Amino acid sequence: MINPFDLTGKVALVTGANTGIGQGIAVALAKAGADIAAVDVAPLDETQDLVEAAGRRFLGLKADLTSIAPVPGLIEEAVGRYGQLDILVNNAGLIRRADAVDFTEADWDLVMNINIKTLFFFCQAFGRYAINAGRKGKIINIASMLSFQGGIRVPSYTASKSGVAGITRLLACEWAGKGINVNAIAPGYVATNNTAALRADENRSAEILGRIPAGRWSVPSDMGGPAVFLASEAADYIHGTILPVDGGWLAR
Repeated sequence: MINPFDLTGKVALVTGANTGIGQGIAVALAKAGADIAAVDVAPLDETQDLVEAAGRRFLGLKADLTSIAPVPGLIEEAVGRYGQLDILVNNAGLIRRADAVDFTEADWDLVMNINIKTLFFFCQAFGRYAINAGRKGKIINIASMLSFQGGIRVPSYTASKSGVAGITRLLACEWAGKGINVNAIAPGYVATNNTAALRADENRSAEILGRIPAGRWSVPSDMGGPAVFLASEAADYIHGTILPVDGGWLAR
């Protein structure tokens, strides 16, 4: 094993890849050698430019992941284009904020549908493909600090991200013996669109920053290295792990 982190010859499908964490992970996987199939409802032009600048092939797939209807076809399209699929990164997600006493059923269902339901059925479709094809595979789910903690004013997000941790462990138990690694990254507070409201609130932003031992909010590229690791041969004996990438938040 000359370079256990080398992903040359691998193909990765990354959801929610037009910006933020998904884009950061897609670009990091490409720089490590993987070709990329990227899924988003928004345009993927910037991500495509970054992946191709790294010298890798890119396939952009537009889909609304609030429904599971597109999922099997997206797996099939990626395999049809590249002839294989080795890595799945379930990053697509939503957040809605309101006090628990005011939280609506619509916001509950919207967040739960994409954050946990679609994630599970993507895992199922990828696992079914890999098992039927007799291939090894790597699944990386995106969890959260709220997979460990309760949070404030984000009931459906907290429930969904707690569910991501549970589903990750369940699938690891079922599929580890079949050559499929299922793990998750739990980002800390990342400067993305999802946290714009928090960063705009001076008091809340100061409270958050004051608890991070690293002394800064993370940026999407901070998730790239851990994703490359979990996608690589270096992580072949890691199953069911929820890896915090949080600047020390949980240690505090």
